[in-house]
Amino acid sequence: MMDHDTGYKLLFSHPRMVRDFLEGFVSGDWLRKLDLDSLEKMNGSYVSDDLRSRHDDAVWRVRWGRDRIYLYLLLEFQSTVDRFMPVRVHTYTGLLYQDLIRRHELDDNQKLPSVLPVVLYNGESRWRAPIHVRNLIQPGPAEFLGLQPEQAFLLLDQGAFDLDQLASMRNLVAALFRLEHHRTFAEVPQVLDDLINWLRPTELAGLRHSFVAWLYRRLPQWMPGVTIPQMLNLQEIQEMTRNSAQEWKDMHHQAGLQEGLVNEARNILRRQLVRRFGSLSERIEAKLNGASREQLEDWIDRTYEVEGLEDVFR
Repeated sequence: MMDHDTGYKLLFSHPRMVRDFLEGFVSGDWLRKLDLDSLEKMNGSYVSDDLRSRHDDAVWRVRWGRDRIYLYLLLEFQSTVDRFMPVRVHTYTGLLYQDLIRRHELDDNQKLPSVLPVVLYNGESRWRAPIHVRNLIQPGPAEFLGLQPEQAFLLLDQGAFDLDQLASMRNLVAALFRLEHHRTFAEVPQVLDDLINWLRPTELAGLRHSFVAWLYRRLPQWMPGVTIPQMLNLQEIQEMTRNSAQEWKDMHHQAGLQEGLVNEARNILRRQLVRRFGSLSERIEAKLNGASREQLEDWIDRTYEVEGLEDVFR
């Protein structure tokens, strides 16, 4: 899981990924005032006053409006549901402000910048935990209400998105979500085909390498038992996944044909037994359902050679 989180941090260290995230998954009129060309990655590691190191996953700033107000984007990557995530986000926001003050980023008349905290959750189960710190604080005296911390975060639960809708988007983050939550492995080379086309420009070479590094960590989970060679580019990965997907389809096709033959033999035997001996007991039905094709064919041959039903199975 640590490798997985590291792969996410690597991907979202590129401004194009942050840009696609903002354009594809954040809504609001305020986005029209964003200068996305001003995206700048900030220091994402802070040391609190008690000298305990705190690390948040990715902090970016982007210019908003004509007054050069900076809107800080705090991205947290999460693979498991954490009920106290609002507290973590609240802590990271405070440490970000503390760091800005310590480095004298603000003059005497300047206010603290706005922060957009985002939790990118890629777990299997849906997120049901609180997203606001107020939901974690037990009720107290009415006089305490205005003294409690106010902190929430924007949750992006990847598994809750419709995959067909994501496929209609020309968006790198949407492609990432499609890879993470593909329904069948055959969809993986299709998504990689989109990535190869979208990441073709020379200026995106670094992001291409980051996707390769992330895929190298994920492929062993999608292709258990398959040796993953050291990949050089997305085309090689796509070719390998396409071949594996075809092998998977061929294998399941053969298995389907075999299952069809077994069902056909079972139905023939059942009709013969009912025609000669009458209705079948649950015990006989269970025997038929658990038999192989070879065993069923052997019993078919015996049906008219024996005197009683039990003699068929001796």
